Amino acid sequence: MLTNKSGCRNVVIVGGGPSGLAIALMLAKRGWTEITVLEKRKTADYYEPDKAFNYQIDGRGQKILDWLGLTPNLAGMSVSSQEFYLTVIQLNGKRKTIKLPFINPNRKTAYWLPRRAFVSLLYEEIERNCQQQITVLFETKCIELNHKQEQLEVIVESRNGKLRSFTPAFVVGCDGLNSIVRQTLHDWEKPDNHRFEMQYFPSPSSGLRYQVLTLPPQFPLSNQLDDQSVCTMAYAIRGKAVEGQKKISLGLLPMKNPDEPRTANIITYPNHKIWTFKTNEELYRFLEQSFPQLSIRDIISESEITRFVNSQGGVFPVPQFCSGLHFLLKSDQTFSAILLLGDAVHCFPPDIGQGVNSALEDVYILQQVLEETQDDLLLALPLYEARRSGDIEALIHLAQTTFPWQYNQNWFRRKLWDINFLIGLLLNRFLPFFFSPPAFLMIQDYQLSYQEIWHQNQRTNQRLFIFSVTLLGILFVLGFSFNV
Repeated sequence: MLTNKSGCRNVVIVGGGPSGLAIALMLAKRGWTEITVLEKRKTADYYEPDKAFNYQIDGRGQKILDWLGLTPNLAGMSVSSQEFYLTVIQLNGKRKTIKLPFINPNRKTAYWLPRRAFVSLLYEEIERNCQQQITVLFETKCIELNHKQEQLEVIVESRNGKLRSFTPAFVVGCDGLNSIVRQTLHDWEKPDNHRFEMQYFPSPSSGLRYQVLTLPPQFPLSNQLDDQSVCTMAYAIRGKAVEGQKKISLGLLPMKNPDEPRTANIITYPNHKIWTFKTNEELYRFLEQSFPQLSIRDIISESEITRFVNSQGGVFPVPQFCSGLHFLLKSDQTFSAILLLGDAVHCFPPDIGQGVNSALEDVYILQQVLEETQDDLLLALPLYEARRSGDIEALIHLAQTTFPWQYNQNWFRRKLWDINFLIGLLLNRFLPFFFSPPAFLMIQDYQLSYQEIWHQNQRTNQRLFIFSVTLLGILFVLGFSFNV
């Protein structure tokens, strides 16, 4: 329990991913103490093949890292967006390397690195400077959250099955899509209140299935011994259609560490044949037929094939959010507080690269609010919800509509998106006062809020509709006059 004079202490953070460790560091830097982070994984750098994806930490995500003084550390262990090169490898082995254009002048340099490297960066800062204030409990998960009047109780289970309880004054739920903290708050709600119930906004990328293949560092790109992959290079390896199935591709993002295993992403519809194989040999044969330009058996180990066959992989979620971000238990003299951050309150497919960045921005905005209210949670949490909830709803709409066809689910729809993007780019270039840039580019401008981006995008769409109708009307009148 807290009182206005009790100080800033006794916090339990459920989830030790990027947002959980970032908020722990932020609170510690603000002078908070007795901060406990609950993390179900074994270690900060624990390698999970199914979650071995890369992050792009952009200007939005760097706000809190700048405040913590960690951006130089991030830059030193990442591949800069200004050094992002992509090599496309065709079926016949031909290659083309391109440097991705830096279109938006307001875009801050972004940094690519594996998820576990980023989590390790945050954890190492705790180990260096915050051990007296922050305790991270690995292989520990929250199994229950209770309250008696204004007192909270968090029951956790450790690796040996031992149960333990905490009585924190402040609980932060950073425990992802299936958040037990959010679900508990939903259960506590009155029947006619749905603040903590997720609202869903399906997109064309929702439901796509993904899996990761772990490849060795500097794996061979051909039969030539000296023809090896470069760790800082991104690759798009094109496959061919096999047995009437839609062709697949292997996508590899860059990383700084040359000794780090490479991860190849496979993303396709859930009914694709690649998800049905039961034996290693079946999957080996399918991959060899799909990627004749690669020596599949030389670059994918038997154990990795076994893991792939036995793994369920993952599914892109439906874009979703809940309107409630905080909960207060108050009495005359004391109170306890609960806050939701990151995927626990907003979750969506990776189309626009804002999953980790929006979560880190959550932490930064909370820091601003705590500064304004002098760490008074009774004032800060309602203000945070008022300030952030509109952004979160706009973010979900952007995730739903901005770039959902990038996974080549539908060739025609992808081409329509390309044409629409090009038209939007040209209209903005020639009439910048009337048409905003495409939303995909505006998202890269960290100085714009998600609400501002969504409102500008909607206004541009309305003007484009009016412009199109007017142009068609003029052409019709001219055509009619000519015929007369």
